[in-house]
Amino acid sequence: MSAENFKFAGVLGVGLAVTVAILALVYDLPVRDPEGFAGPNYIRLPLILLLAFLTDVLPRTIRRASSMGQLVSTFVKVTRERWPAAHVRFALMGLGTWYLTYVAFRNLKSFVPFVNSHLWDRELARFDQFLFFGHDPAVLLHQLLGIGWAAHVMSFIYIAWIGFVPFSLVIALVWSRNVTGGAWYVTAVAVDWVLGAATYFAVPTVGPIYAQPALFADLADTSVSRLSANMLADRQDVLADPFATHAVQTIAAFASLHVGIMVTVCIMAHLLGLPRVAKWALWFFFAVTVVATVYLGWHYVSDALAGAVLGAAGVYVAAIATGNHVRGRPVHMSREDRVDVTV
Repeated sequence: MSAENFKFAGVLGVGLAVTVAILALVYDLPVRDPEGFAGPNYIRLPLILLLAFLTDVLPRTIRRASSMGQLVSTFVKVTRERWPAAHVRFALMGLGTWYLTYVAFRNLKSFVPFVNSHLWDRELARFDQFLFFGHDPAVLLHQLLGIGWAAHVMSFIYIAWIGFVPFSLVIALVWSRNVTGGAWYVTAVAVDWVLGAATYFAVPTVGPIYAQPALFADLADTSVSRLSANMLADRQDVLADPFATHAVQTIAAFASLHVGIMVTVCIMAHLLGLPRVAKWALWFFFAVTVVATVYLGWHYVSDALAGAVLGAAGVYVAAIATGNHVRGRPVHMSREDRVDVTV
């Protein structure tokens, strides 16, 4: 399979979509298009790509044009250079598989309480206390960092991660011309979503903030605390009558995809040979993301550990699926490398 295509990611997306359809029929559940704070995904993602396209082409146009009268002709020339038909197909295929997999994943996440209602929060909380010699890790972080300004910093980090994921999509599909690496990354995240959905059904949890809300009641009011309240309201609405609301149920803690996707990103940064400063910045963001998710009560430490394994597995599976490997060892294979290997 060609490393620059999205066949495997497409198979995963279709597989998840079929699973959604089957569960929706068996459990009599509606299928929704999950909306974010900026509107429906089918509108938001194309707008993100359009903005990324403009930021890719306009600066080059302005630098090259010697006068205002040449802006249009230069814009057309730069667009043809940067966006040949092959790259347009690449970006659209990547966006399509990303969207299909993501929407299916979000619907599966919403179905979890109807398929498996048993919660494992008590067991995971006990395991966390075992790891920390009888102490709750979130409480330890509150004592160490405080519950005022630190809550706002952790909230900012958590929200930044939400924006980071579509931003990484822009880099992989629009700004970069490393199509083999871009397809590998998009496929790896698709694998993360599949594995994440599987763990949600296998070990359903709601996370510390919902299982033990008293531990987080004294934290400063932040955008994340308001988000958690909205998510709880959505869950209650969906559980009461999933057909009476357009919301989806988005509460599931094990395993942590915040951690999983960041591990995927960090490993990919090394395998794709990103600059050292970028790699260190990503690992730093990974570390503070782990702290933020535990501090704010979104995840147990065991969720983070499972998420790390999940993220590494996503890179490996996607490497095999997209041809970015040498005898099973993940290695970035450019199109020229693949031609040499084939010959």
